[in-house]
Amino acid sequence: MSVLIHFSLFPTDKERVSVPMWPNPADHSGERTPPQVGPHEHGLEGEWDEVMAVVERCFKELRKDSSRIYMTLQMDYREGAVNRIEGKIKSVEEKL
Repeated sequence: MSVLIHFSLFPTDKERVSVPMWPNPADHSGERTPPQVGPHEHGLEGEWDEVMAVVERCFKELRKDSSRIYMTLQMDYREGAVNRIEGKIKSVEEKL
């Protein structure tokens, strides 16, 4: 099952003007699901269990230091599709 997700999570119980993209999913994803980092969210592509495990590990890491966390998650499932993040970026760049 190939899924493409974009997610962001950050603590809401910290007094910060700007919240960095933390925790870094690259630290939690391994080599099979390298993340695509954007200005407000992370993108991951892979099998359901792999990408959801990355989201869970990032959440658990942030939970160590926070009692309130805000998360958004968008997901697109497409059977048999691969390299969708790279393909979508390339398609947009070609059209520009």
